[in-house]
Amino acid sequence: MFYKKDHDGYRTAVAGVAMKTLVHGANTLLTEFKLAAGHLLPMHSHDQEQTGYLVSGTILLTIGAETYRVEAGDSWCIPGSIQHGAQIVEDAVAIEVFAPVREDYLPQG
Repeated sequence: MFYKKDHDGYRTAVAGVAMKTLVHGANTLLTEFKLAAGHLLPMHSHDQEQTGYLVSGTILLTIGAETYRVEAGDSWCIPGSIQHGAQIVEDAVAIEVFAPVREDYLPQG
């Protein structure tokens, strides 16, 4: 699978969080998130391991009982089934890989 940058095709995950799956294979899925300052990604968990990289901006990322100030260039890995969430301090872009594939993040159509 190959993806050519396109500014369309984002969907709202929660208020202030837009997402688009870029590519996926049999075992992994790559998603871009656009995060708006002042919003909150509520605490949640899922079965997939989640590895991320902050391209721009600043967020406060909570993984389990720990909270980290994440700035551009920082990265993380969240094991499956661990509660996590984020407070978006300034507009941010994150790229994340999910393994195994999140069926709910597969492109529609």
